Amino acid sequence: MDTTTALQLCRFLHDASLMLLWGACAYLALFVPKALADSVWRMSARPFFIAAVIAALTALAALPIMTANIGNGWSDALDAGMVHDVLFETTVGVAWQAQAFAAMVMVGAFLLPEGKRRYGLALGAGLGLASLSLTGHASMLEGWMRQAHRANDILHVLTGGGWLGALLPLIPILRLLGRPECRAEARIALRRFSNAGHVAVALVILSGIVNTLLILKRLPTDWSSPYQMLLAIKIALVAIMAVLAIVNRYVFVPWIGRKPERALLALRLGSIAEIVIGIVVIGLVAVFGMLEPV
Repeated sequence: MDTTTALQLCRFLHDASLMLLWGACAYLALFVPKALADSVWRMSARPFFIAAVIAALTALAALPIMTANIGNGWSDALDAGMVHDVLFETTVGVAWQAQAFAAMVMVGAFLLPEGKRRYGLALGAGLGLASLSLTGHASMLEGWMRQAHRANDILHVLTGGGWLGALLPLIPILRLLGRPECRAEARIALRRFSNAGHVAVALVILSGIVNTLLILKRLPTDWSSPYQMLLAIKIALVAIMAVLAIVNRYVFVPWIGRKPERALLALRLGSIAEIVIGIVVIGLVAVFGMLEPV
């Protein structure tokens, strides 16, 4: 495997694990009633742990892979001088330091009492996502434009991760909606997800448009450019996700009172479809984020 492909794969695994952790844990911590959040956490603790491990390991692996990619190949991956120069004299090195700190916060979260772990994971994953703005196309700008672009990047990844990741705990919550002892809290969690989801989807779309205009100064209509082609595919997939979210909210949710079994099944399948599409979007970004934006 060449260094560019290895770095794209590392970015995909790292970013996907961060976005899923951030959205899932932030939703459980901030929008789900505590008793229900505790139940869902116990049901999902192992996947959360695996995602945190993936995020930490890919953060660790990223430094030698980036060094090899910047240098002359795999022979430079563990060269102490090259690693030192990348770590302390480049923007990707500064970003890696922030990623390493975020990974330590996530790992440290598992030392907290069980009821507090989701807060620690949300904090660590959120910091990790925010630090992604330190690299990328925003670095090509100067002054206040660079800072504005980075702020928009942070808004984009946090709202996108919040939307995507929250779908993970929503699936067991939809199952618990059928249990009388959980129904009241599950309805509260579903209503809060819907309210927050409207805001998240709107901000994802708005910040995505701003990002495109900041980078390209126009819409990605030149499909002879690999960057613009992949960006256009990403936009189309996000649009499909938004349509699925609208259908879930305004078609299937009202069915719950009339056809509960069919409605809940449709909502679960729709949520799974959104998650799959969202993961594909993250994969696309991991690839075209390293391409020249032309």
